[in-house]
Amino acid sequence: MGCCLSIQIKADESPVHHSGGGNDRAQSERLNLRSEGEILQSSNLKNFSYSDLNQATRNFRPDSVLGEGGFGCVYKGWIDEHTLAPAKPRSGMVIAVKRLNHEGFQGHKEWVTEINYLGQLRHPNLVNLIGYCIEDEHRLLVYEFMPRGSLENHLFRRSSYVEPLSWNLRMKIVLGAAKGLAFLHSPKIKVIYRDYKPSNILLDSDFDAKLSDFGLAKDGPCDDQGYVSTRVMGTQGYAAPEYVATGHLTPKNDIYSFGVVLLEVLTGRRVLDENRAVKERDLIKWAMPYLRKEKVSRIMDTRIQGQYSSRSAKTIGNLVIQCLSVDPRFRPNMVEVVSTLEQLQDCKPKGGDLYPAVPRDLYPVNTEVKQSFNPQNQGPKNRRRSNIANEICKGGIVISPDTTSSIPPVLS
Repeated sequence: MGCCLSIQIKADESPVHHSGGGNDRAQSERLNLRSEGEILQSSNLKNFSYSDLNQATRNFRPDSVLGEGGFGCVYKGWIDEHTLAPAKPRSGMVIAVKRLNHEGFQGHKEWVTEINYLGQLRHPNLVNLIGYCIEDEHRLLVYEFMPRGSLENHLFRRSSYVEPLSWNLRMKIVLGAAKGLAFLHSPKIKVIYRDYKPSNILLDSDFDAKLSDFGLAKDGPCDDQGYVSTRVMGTQGYAAPEYVATGHLTPKNDIYSFGVVLLEVLTGRRVLDENRAVKERDLIKWAMPYLRKEKVSRIMDTRIQGQYSSRSAKTIGNLVIQCLSVDPRFRPNMVEVVSTLEQLQDCKPKGGDLYPAVPRDLYPVNTEVKQSFNPQNQGPKNRRRSNIANEICKGGIVISPDTTSSIPPVLS
């Protein structure tokens, strides 16, 4: 789950729905937040005892930890597939048990919210919530186990044990995640996810994507023109700029987040990375000038060069531009996003249409500049011109202005 941004527009977390003038749908069709008792009683989930989950995870041993987030640690465990009783290690069904950290960013309210949504929603691209535990001070959630982990690990972890995702797998993952968001935004559901990011996109054994962590989800507005007023929550870099500025929540906020993650998938870079050169720390500001000039090959992850067609890369680049539009009205809806990605799946690249796997430092233009300018044989002014020319050719200096907004560092 994401953590709360320090700029809070509303002190009250309860959403206020503002209608744009359309007809309100029957409230019975919505997933309205109800009381805690109603949520727990109406959910089709198993109510586990703390003792059972303690046994299933081998007393929450450190070597059973799968990961850790704002909610707390996630442990690997085993239960019987039919009775859901604790099972011996490496027998029965593998599960992931999320245990609430009382000192973490998220708390009991997010725990209930997750049960409210995942206890009712079922879709191939949403993670399956099996049950929960509420006993004394203990708050736990039990999910299906996702053996491939998160998209974040595959994109950003540089290790000999993690093979880089191929272009085809990346497109399969983003399509699956897009279908999950499209389901949430559908007229009968109308849920705003509010925390779309690589760490919340989990992968099964076949690299099918499933959205997880619904602690920040909210019911959307009743019509297409309205919005929900709530305090700003999410993860720095992924929240839409207009949402951070006003606290007005709409499905278009999720689409901005989708565009950010899609850009991360193309580049293999984090949206914010302090370890990079100053001009490349903000991924959106660095990449958008190249995308607008249709020079998408200059920002693509070098680990997938030669695997995609120029047409496919440009199509995805244009989709990123649309999703990251400063004006939310110009962003596509998720049905349109899914349609674009599905068309790419059907297009098979021709051999001559593939970008060659050539290292970036071997672009001919760079070599010509280095040969034309020899700083050792020039005065100070000419040496400076030489350096500027080289920087421009390498993409280090962006000439065109960048009008795409990004969110300032406002995490608490």
